[in-house]
Amino acid sequence: MKVLMVDQFAESTRRAIAAIGVEVEWKATAKDDELVAAIAASGADVLVVRSTKVSAKALCAGTLGVVIRAGAGVNTIDVEAASARGIFVSNCPGRNSVAVAELTMALLLALDRRIPDNVADLRAGKWAKGEYGKARGVFGRTLGVVGVGSIGCEVVLRARAFGMPVVAWSRSLTDERAAGLGVQRAESPEAVAAASDALTVHLALTPETKGRIGASVFSAMRAGSTFINTSRAEVVEGAALAAAVREKGIRVGLDVFAREPAGAAGAFEDDVVKLAGVVYGTHHIGASTEQAQDAIADEVVRIIRAYKETGKVPNAVNLCRRSPATHLLAVRHLDRPGVLAGVLDTIRASGINVQEMENVVFDGAKAAVARIRMEGALPGGALAALRANADIIEASLIELR
Repeated sequence: MKVLMVDQFAESTRRAIAAIGVEVEWKATAKDDELVAAIAASGADVLVVRSTKVSAKALCAGTLGVVIRAGAGVNTIDVEAASARGIFVSNCPGRNSVAVAELTMALLLALDRRIPDNVADLRAGKWAKGEYGKARGVFGRTLGVVGVGSIGCEVVLRARAFGMPVVAWSRSLTDERAAGLGVQRAESPEAVAAASDALTVHLALTPETKGRIGASVFSAMRAGSTFINTSRAEVVEGAALAAAVREKGIRVGLDVFAREPAGAAGAFEDDVVKLAGVVYGTHHIGASTEQAQDAIADEVVRIIRAYKETGKVPNAVNLCRRSPATHLLAVRHLDRPGVLAGVLDTIRASGINVQEMENVVFDGAKAAVARIRMEGALPGGALAALRANADIIEASLIELR
C-alpha cells in the first residue's frame, strides 16, 4: 500500500505512517494540477492532506481508495466526486478540540484587555495605562456558544472555569444534555445572541450552516458585545458582520477569513481587518499546537492501519446512511469455494442490484452466514433454487422497513 502526503507534516508523522508497513511519498507543496500529476504518478492508495484542496480532477487522476483530512472538516475535498468514484473520505474529528477552545478563550481575553494594542504601544515606547485600564472583565458575563460539538463543549468547560454563565444552541442539544454541560439551552442562534455578552461560533460548514450567522443574529446582539469565530469563515455573512462592527460597536476576534492565502505564507487582504473598531485576528491557527498535531497524527496512523488491515475506514464521512435496499437475503451456507459466487449469479440473473453484503464465518470455518441487502425481492423460483443447493443450509428473504 502506498500513501501520498501533501502539505506540511512533521517527520515523526511520516515515520509513524511508514512504520505500519506502507510506502510513503511526500509532496509538501503539490497544489492544483501539480497535485493531479502527483496522484497519477504515485499510484497512491491513500492521500493525506491538511489544507490542500482536493478537486474532482485530482480524485479521478489515479487509483485512490481513501482521502484523509488531517483535521476536523472536509470542506476542502470534493466529497461528492469522491463518493461517485467509491473513494472513502475520512477526517480526524475532535482531535484538535482543546487547541481551538484554548484559542477561543485567548481571543476573548485579548479583546477584553486589548492585549495586542497594549503590546503595540509598549513596543512603540508609549505608556497608556489610563487608556488600557478600562477592561470590563469576563467573570459573571454570559458567553453564548453556537454549536456544541466537541470544540463547543471544550469552550463551555473553560468558560465555566472563568465564572461565565453559558447559553448555548446546537441542533442536537437537548435539555438533558444542556443540564449535563451546565448550560442554558436556547431555541436558536438568535436567542443565544440576545442573551449573551460574548458570542462564539463553533459550527461545521455544511450547506445548512453556510451564512447562518447573518443579519438576524447580529441584530440580536447587544451593542458593544463580543463576537468570536474560530470555525469557518463561510458560516458568517461578511456584510452583516461588518455592519454590526460599524453600527453596534461589536468587538470581533477571528481565526478564519473569507480570503485566506492558500499556503502557509503569502499576501493577505481581507476587508474585515480594516474595519474601524476592535477587530483582532489570528492566522487560522486554531488547531496549530503541538498537542493537537500529535493527536491528529495518531488518528491518521490509526485510519491508515485500519484500512490496510481490514479494508474499513474509521471516521468515513461519505458512506450512505441508508441504502436503497428493500430486501435482505440471509443465506446460511457451508464454507466452501464458489457458494457465494453461485448466490450472486442467481441474484444477477434475477436483475436485482446488490447494495450491501457481509459474510460471517463461524468457529471452525465449516459454515457461514451471508447477509445480502438487495434493491428488490428475489423471485420465488430463484429462492427455491438456492434452497435446493446442497451447499446451502437455509435461505430466507426479509422485507426491510
